[in-house]
Amino acid sequence: MKEFIFIIKDKNGLHARPAGLMATVAREFDSQIKVKSGNKEADGKRLLSLMSLGAKQGATLSFEISGADEEAAKEALEGYCKEKLGGE
Repeated sequence: MKEFIFIIKDKNGLHARPAGLMATVAREFDSQIKVKSGNKEADGKRLLSLMSLGAKQGATLSFEISGADEEAAKEALEGYCKEKLGGE
């Protein structure tokens, strides 16, 4: 299992567009992807599940990735978070 943590810096948080794009990236992999924020957990491959986290600016996202391509999935999702949720 691979894990990483990301703090959302984007002022809009994890709203529909970045959540949808994150799910699209996650679906490229066979690994199971769980995303947690606070006491909520989401399936990283499902838009509505990610939206249910209600993750705002400053929220911590914890990713748990397990499967045959977990390393590639971790790298892709970490890159996505830095690029789209980094707030730069």
